[in-house]
Amino acid sequence: MATVSVEAFIEAPARQVWDAVADVGAVHRRLLPGRVAAARVEGDVRILTMPDGTQVRELILAVDHDIRRMAYTVTDGQRLPLTYHHAAFQVFEDGDRSRLVWLTDVLPHAMADVVRGRVERGIQEIKEILERK
Repeated sequence: MATVSVEAFIEAPARQVWDAVADVGAVHRRLLPGRVAAARVEGDVRILTMPDGTQVRELILAVDHDIRRMAYTVTDGQRLPLTYHHAAFQVFEDGDRSRLVWLTDVLPHAMADVVRGRVERGIQEIKEILERK
């Protein structure tokens, strides 16, 4: 399995960044507006609606406030030819700013570079949004 690891330093306190990441039903407003059109949570499943109307279902595996970690796996609607997709965000304090780490495990291995490009763009979009607040 390939692991993609990206991180960004965000000019905002860790508690503020974590509050946005942990708000799993508001990813379309708080983290990736424009990339995600809508989100709703049904039990442990988050359903993302993309701007083109397609939907992605993610099983929320963990929202751990003590270590500021949120993990999920895509269960349906994968937009790439992946057989496995598991990801986690973790927020760390770094003085007055924070460090956001996004780890993604994927199969097949050959898709790692494609996933890396998407995750790198995504974390930069998240950084821009969170620094506007």
